[in-house]
Amino acid sequence: MDILILAELKNTPMSGYDAISHIHRKYGILMSSGTVYSLMYSMERNGLIEARWNTRKRVYVLTEKGEQNIKALMKANDEIQSFLRNILLLKA
Repeated sequence: MDILILAELKNTPMSGYDAISHIHRKYGILMSSGTVYSLMYSMERNGLIEARWNTRKRVYVLTEKGEQNIKALMKANDEIQSFLRNILLLKA
């Protein structure tokens, strides 16, 4: 789930509630607030995201370290997909 949150933070800052709503809308999964906030605090402690106060809510943004993690994950995803395509071509 952290990957889903980091990927969306690449596009826009989000509060914990925004993350819960996004995951529910996009994937049909309703996560508990305790799960999401605990995960976001953990990502903040690890330097992947940073919290800022926006009016009355705490909004999270991606840090440079978080951005690098997303790029690495996307690269790994591309390599895995390429590998799987090559395997499928060998079977044909």
